[in-house]
Amino acid sequence: MNLAFVYAGQGSQRAGMGRDFYQEFDRYREVIDNLDVDFDLKRISFEGPEDVLTRTEYTQPCMVAFAAGVNALLRDAGLQPQMAAGLSLGEYSALQAAGVFDAQTAVALAAFRGQAMEEAVKDIPCGMTAVLGLEREKLQAICEQCESMGLGVVSIANYNCPMQLVIGGAQTAVDEAAKMALEAGAKRCLPLKVSGPFHTALMDSAAEKLHDEFQNAEFGEMDFPVIFNATARPLGQDETLPELLEKQVHQSVLFEDTVRYMAEQGIDTVIEIGPGKALSGFIRKTVKGIKTYNIEDAESFRQTIAALHNQGALA
Repeated sequence: MNLAFVYAGQGSQRAGMGRDFYQEFDRYREVIDNLDVDFDLKRISFEGPEDVLTRTEYTQPCMVAFAAGVNALLRDAGLQPQMAAGLSLGEYSALQAAGVFDAQTAVALAAFRGQAMEEAVKDIPCGMTAVLGLEREKLQAICEQCESMGLGVVSIANYNCPMQLVIGGAQTAVDEAAKMALEAGAKRCLPLKVSGPFHTALMDSAAEKLHDEFQNAEFGEMDFPVIFNATARPLGQDETLPELLEKQVHQSVLFEDTVRYMAEQGIDTVIEIGPGKALSGFIRKTVKGIKTYNIEDAESFRQTIAALHNQGALA
């Protein structure tokens, strides 16, 4: 078995995430109780309300904290993947799993990132829209045309899987690009409930703030490769972790390309960590033959561990 971990990003969060883990597993509780944040992380994660949890400044540290607790349980179970990746915010959880960050550092950086992203577009009309059923080349051309018309920034923010893309930018430009995408043959265009146009040039100021913040952060050695959003490849010889994390916040997320790279490297089993099963769906739509598991609560954790034990992956 060639195993990879993948980590859900912002948008997958839900009130109640982690509560059953916290109640049932001492190790998970230890990780969460030792985190130092300036808000009530347990209350917002376990109870919500949803409109508070969905605020970027809270979503990001809460999601990374959830994953850090699960990572500890997976390590204790004897599971280490051949590689890992995350969708957007999930990249921080992948790096924490690989030993680059301890739980506290990962959560603190996620909190800083969330605040920087909120501030980047404060009072700027902007948005993101999922575009289904249109080739990436056609959508890229539409975005370029809208920008040439002076409508503002709009670009492909996420390459999730074949024929499922997300555009983001200035609201007027996003709306016009969505209209043109439908005219060009897209099946649907779905506005997303997000607080900013992530992974676009409107996040340049957030990238600059992260650059400064990373000067004081400690980056450990990776225990296994992380496949990065900005390149869909492991860390290159001429690249640095801070550089790739800065790029990630204002450049496209290449998740489809990441999945293809993993498959080329022989990955045949993936565990998705985080609420929901969105990434497992993207994987199945991208390549064939990869077995997917999802860990979103205590029961799915037990089921995954049991399934891998039955396959002989665990002693």
